[in-house]
Amino acid sequence: MARNQILLVDDDPKLLRVLTLRLEAEGYGVIATSSGEEALKRLDDVRPQMVLADLRMPDLNGIELLVKIQGRHPSLPVAILSAHGDIPDAVRATHAGAVDFLTKPVDRDRLISCIERHVESDAQPNWADGIVTRSKTMRAILEDAQRVARTESAVLITGASGTGKEVLARALHDQSGRRHAPFVAINCTAVPAELLESELFGHRKGSFTGAHADHPGLFRAAHGGTVFLDEIGDMPAGLQAKLLRVLQEREVRPVGDTRTIPVNVRVLSATHCHLEARVADGRFREDLFYRLNVVRLRLPPLEQRREDIPLLVAHRLDQLCANGSPRRSYSPEALDVLAAAAWPGNVRQLFNVIEQTVALAPSRTIGAALVRKCLGEVGEGLQAFDEARDEFARNYLRQMLELSGGNISRAARLARRNRTDFYKLLNRYKLDPAQFKQLDDE
Repeated sequence: MARNQILLVDDDPKLLRVLTLRLEAEGYGVIATSSGEEALKRLDDVRPQMVLADLRMPDLNGIELLVKIQGRHPSLPVAILSAHGDIPDAVRATHAGAVDFLTKPVDRDRLISCIERHVESDAQPNWADGIVTRSKTMRAILEDAQRVARTESAVLITGASGTGKEVLARALHDQSGRRHAPFVAINCTAVPAELLESELFGHRKGSFTGAHADHPGLFRAAHGGTVFLDEIGDMPAGLQAKLLRVLQEREVRPVGDTRTIPVNVRVLSATHCHLEARVADGRFREDLFYRLNVVRLRLPPLEQRREDIPLLVAHRLDQLCANGSPRRSYSPEALDVLAAAAWPGNVRQLFNVIEQTVALAPSRTIGAALVRKCLGEVGEGLQAFDEARDEFARNYLRQMLELSGGNISRAARLARRNRTDFYKLLNRYKLDPAQFKQLDDE
C-alpha cells in the first residue's frame, strides 16, 4: 500500500513515466497528469500530500498552477521542476510559494529528500478513526488537522453544536507528540462561573467555602498533555484575563495561593459562536482571541456533508452492537428518510435518533415509519429537485427586479431574456414588478 500520494504534472510523457516509476519504487502513490488544467480537475476528487509540477507547460505553467492550488488548498506543498534551472525562475517560484525548485534531469536523492522534507510519513494512517467521512470538505479539514497536530500551535475549532468538535480535538491530541500524556476536556458553560477558575487552575485548602482540600486544577492535571476548552466563547470576562496570563507565562496560580506553578500544556479550544463578533462588542478579549486562534479548523454542519450520513449510520450501529445492543439495519426507505432530514443538531442528533430507533425497533430491520416517529417535527431538510429549482428561479427573478428597480426591460436584459419571456416567468412565480418600483422610489 502506498504510504502517500504525489500529484505529478508534466507535459513530457517520457519524463512523466520515468518519475512515476521512480516514485512508485520508493513506495509513493502517483497521480500522473499531463497538464495544469487536468491537475486542477483531479484535485477536485483527490487530495495528494504534495504536488510536483513542471515549470513550462502549454496551458497553465507551473507557477500559474501553483497560484491556483494555493487559492484552493493553501496548505498543500508544491515543488516546481524545470529543465532550465534559471535563477530568475527559481526566485519567481519561491516568491509564489513553491517549497522547492528542482532542475531536470531530477536527481533521485534530491527528489526523495525534497518529498520527505515536506510530506509527513503516515506512521498512524488511522489517526482519526472516530471521524467517519467521505466528504471532500471533511477530508480537507482532516488533512489540515493532521499537519497541525504535530506542531505545538494553538487550535480553535469552530462549528455548530453537535458537529464533533471534541472528537476532532481528541484526534489532534492522539496524533501529537503529547499523545502519551493526559487529554483533559472541560466545557466552560458546564461549570458555574465562580468555580471555573478553581477547576482550571486549582485552589488551596480553605481558600473559599467548601475548599476542604488542595485541588491541583485541570491545567496541572494535564501537565505534558493537552487541555481542551470547549465553548470558550462563553468564558467569563474576568477569567479571560487570567487564562491569557497562563498562556503567556506558562504557569498557573491556584485560588488562595501566592505562588505560581509552571505548567506544560497545549491548549485546544472550541466554540459554536462567532468569536470575532464577541471581540467587536467587547465580550471577548481580542488578545486572547489571537492567542487561541493561531490555526482555525471549521467543522461543517451535517447538512453540508449529507454524503456521510450512510457511513455515520453504519458506524453508530457498529458501536451500539459492540456495547450490547441487538444488531439492527435500516430499510432503504428508512435510510432515505435519514439522508433527507434537516438535522439541526448535526451528528449528535443523528446518533441520538439511531440509538432511539435501535431501542424501539420490533424487528431486525428498522423501517421508515419508526425513523419518522423518532425524528418528530424535524422533517425533511433536503428539498426535492423541483422545489429547489423553483426557489432558485424565484430568488433570481426577485434579484433582477431589485437591481432594475422594477423596470421590466432592464431586468430582462440583465437576465439575458426577451421581455415577453421575462413577463411569463414573473407570472409563473407570482412576482409583481410594481412592488419593486415602490422599493426603488423609497
